[in-house]
Amino acid sequence: MKISKVETFLVRWGDVARPAEANSGSATAVVAVHADGLVGLGEASPMQGGVASLAVIARDMAPALVGADALDHAVILDRLLHKLIKLGPDGIVTGAFAAIDIALWDLKGKAFRQPIYKLLGGAWRTRIPFYASIGNNGARDVDGVVKAVEARLKAEHPSAIKIRWDGVRGEIDRDIAGDIAKARAVRRLVGDDFPLAFDANNRYSIGAAIRVGRVLEDLGYLWFEEPVESYHAKAMGEVAQRLDITVSAGEQSYTLQSVAALIESGVRMVQPDIVKMGGVTGLMQCAALCHAHGVEFVPHQTQPAIGNAANLHVLATHMRATKPAELADGWSRAADTFVNAPKPDAGCLVVPDGAGLGLVIDEAMLARRRVELIG
Repeated sequence: MKISKVETFLVRWGDVARPAEANSGSATAVVAVHADGLVGLGEASPMQGGVASLAVIARDMAPALVGADALDHAVILDRLLHKLIKLGPDGIVTGAFAAIDIALWDLKGKAFRQPIYKLLGGAWRTRIPFYASIGNNGARDVDGVVKAVEARLKAEHPSAIKIRWDGVRGEIDRDIAGDIAKARAVRRLVGDDFPLAFDANNRYSIGAAIRVGRVLEDLGYLWFEEPVESYHAKAMGEVAQRLDITVSAGEQSYTLQSVAALIESGVRMVQPDIVKMGGVTGLMQCAALCHAHGVEFVPHQTQPAIGNAANLHVLATHMRATKPAELADGWSRAADTFVNAPKPDAGCLVVPDGAGLGLVIDEAMLARRRVELIG
């Protein structure tokens, strides 16, 4: 399978009649790898629109990919890693690797006419429970949070709910009492037995995280996500070790080594993201690492089509899954382009069973939403 062309572009969401914009949250960063008349699609991390990762692919990776055999997957990625090691390995470069990796798996699946999960060893299940991940709650009052949760419960019927704070990074311990009040209100809304999680988005100091975590324990929340700054693995581990509630982290981890550092610090649930940490290959490696250390593997994933589908293929193969898959705000924004993108179905997401990722594309709509990168 000789690679003949590598394309990088954005797929813009929202009103296609408006001028093209490429900013965080408005577009998907896509790589298309062509080989033997087939096209494999991958997705890079959406941070700042994913433009930087796509630039690295176009400038530094594509020339090395063209002419290579797509089935030499591991060799290709290893060579690229060591070629670009001084630009990373975290962040932009690793997001680029993730996109290439997903695209190569998509290509292989199409070449062998099998879904990715079959190439990974088969599925334990193809219906995966999901949790509704509800963001922007830092900006809402208590009533606003309750209304947002009510709306998602009514529209999607999720198996669980996670409330996220989002907001400005670096604002530490801004409104502890208000955050606790929102957590209490959501518990009252859904009842004592409904599964809940709380994503602090790095908002607390160690002391405040422990204070909030104690309340979440009393309220029966299942996990407490990224209570302190993600880059302080030792601090994250201290909070995890001092609380009974499961503390999770890892969506900001771009390498297996950084996930290992979280585990060594005492974190017992890790949440790497397929479009950040090595794509399908990286996530499978992380699942093995978690199994070796007895740690829960619960990937983070907020992208509506390519990333979500790739993540579900990995989760389908994971025998020891303990928590639902993430379905974030705005999941429907890809529905008119990726016409069979996974969507809520009685509390579950169904893994696409077509070849490769299994996504079906409306080519006309893709052409309308496609934004070429300049420069």
